[in-house]
Amino acid sequence: MSVARLKKLSLVGPAARKGDTLEALQELGCMHVLPLAPPPSEPEKISERGARNAYKALRFLTDVPEPRRQIQRDPVFDMDQFVRDVLDLMQRTRDMTDRRDFLTYRIAQVRPWGDLDFPPTDVLAGNRLWFYQLPLKHRDALSNINLPWAILQEDHRYIYAVLIAPDDPGDDILPVPRTHTGSLPIHELEAQLEEAEIAIEALEAERVAQTRYLTLMRRNLSAAESAAELAHATQKVRDAEAMFALQGWVPEDRIEAVLDMAKSKDAAVLIEEPGPDDNPPTLLEQPEDRSAAVDLALFYQVPGYKDWDPSIIVAASFAFFFAMIVADAGYGAVILLGLLAFWKRMGKTPRERSWRRYGIIISGATIIYGVLVGSYFGASPADGTVWAKLKILDLNNFGAMMMISIVVGVLHLVLANALAARAAWGQRRAVANLGWIGALIGGFILWLSYMKGGTMLPGSIVLAAGVLAIVLFSSERVVRKPIDWLWRLIDGLQSLAGAMGAFGDVLSYMRLFALGLASASLAITFNDLAVSVMQAMKGPGILFGLLILIVGHILNFALAMMSGVVHGLRLNYIEFFKWGLPDEGIVFRPFARKEVQE
Repeated sequence: MSVARLKKLSLVGPAARKGDTLEALQELGCMHVLPLAPPPSEPEKISERGARNAYKALRFLTDVPEPRRQIQRDPVFDMDQFVRDVLDLMQRTRDMTDRRDFLTYRIAQVRPWGDLDFPPTDVLAGNRLWFYQLPLKHRDALSNINLPWAILQEDHRYIYAVLIAPDDPGDDILPVPRTHTGSLPIHELEAQLEEAEIAIEALEAERVAQTRYLTLMRRNLSAAESAAELAHATQKVRDAEAMFALQGWVPEDRIEAVLDMAKSKDAAVLIEEPGPDDNPPTLLEQPEDRSAAVDLALFYQVPGYKDWDPSIIVAASFAFFFAMIVADAGYGAVILLGLLAFWKRMGKTPRERSWRRYGIIISGATIIYGVLVGSYFGASPADGTVWAKLKILDLNNFGAMMMISIVVGVLHLVLANALAARAAWGQRRAVANLGWIGALIGGFILWLSYMKGGTMLPGSIVLAAGVLAIVLFSSERVVRKPIDWLWRLIDGLQSLAGAMGAFGDVLSYMRLFALGLASASLAITFNDLAVSVMQAMKGPGILFGLLILIVGHILNFALAMMSGVVHGLRLNYIEFFKWGLPDEGIVFRPFARKEVQE
């Protein structure tokens, strides 16, 4: 697995064949299209990637609890028109629902004053009615105003008063703002609410009727996605008089296919190597059976085009870290059994089969490490058994487990710097990465010598050589005059500030021991508590003890799974990527037709 080498391909052709050329290029599915034309100034005219409207319409219909009998064949079914009809129904339903909610709120606001028929303005000599919901403690405020007023209703909390005035009395006439009741009486509002409810029922019936086409929608989703992809790419094409121009990145092994297509469409092609100012996207070349490793590696960060493919390393180290954090063979067996229970369901696509295989690796690693530490749902094997002989690690031996965690951290960061040096070979920073390897190993040897009381000379030599390489080769500053040598040295000294970060990153791997110990200790605690209950209560104690075991181990299992995933990925994404993948790239997104989705 590696990062695919790309070439920049520019294609120019006659405007009359623009549509055919784009469709043929989409059929090849090998170009990451670059924008040569600015996007439309109106946001609503920008074509988004993916059939968002189609999926929105599909979700709207799939939410119906009891869909109608499905239509399997309809020669005149128009996916685009059907999606527009469903979206229009969605909007009408939303508008009518908002109308109903407004009427419900308005009726609740008006009801305390009673069902009033508001008189015309000329009957009141130009005056209008202004309504106030006044707390009882502010009753005296009514007597202090000069406008006519009346109390229509009163309860144990509020006075419902009305003021008569030609204009709004203002917010300061009473201690509370006025209540907006509108100009319609309650019986008219209730009539409108009934109409809204009937309209919503009719819209819901229309929605249920449209569920007949759910199967046809799913079959045509790929066509909708392909159409959206084509519209998105078309907006990136530059049009000039009778010609059009398109530019993008194409893998080296697909160049010939694009050339053949361009020749058949009477288009001219220019092929260029990536320049120093270019930022090509990253395409990881891998077989389909390793897609789980790729998904895991690209979840947090896309490697730069000039970097290396971290998929296998991340997948292997995550499985190892996960096993160390869970640290129980019984929990590993539970993962394996759960995986086997869903084995057939996870075999529909190559991606699912890849994740299924990776699940076997994770559960297997957890079981093996659990056997090595002798933990089976928190219980240790009996002395003299085969399982006891396989126990070679003791989680309670804090010194040894801390040593193992630090060794794992040093090796992981050394591997990251070694791969970064290999990717940057021929550049100054490759030597700086080797210097960090020397600093990490030298520092570890020094610490080991100090712990055992041995000589510190070997570690000091390795550490000094590493620091010297970091100082001399970390700077990429171009030397144009003698003073630049001094600036290079200063840049190198500044890079030594990363030494504290390296120290902290190594110590971060201590979480492997700490979390594994916590998981095992919690399992042991639940076991001891269950045994104590069984011994204290001879009859029902067995039931309560089993309940403690089941609930306790379910809780501990959930915590172990969460810790294993979060911290297992964190050590890869934060510590490992920091040293091994200094640059972040953009993912290669091919302009291609979509697979048929059933």
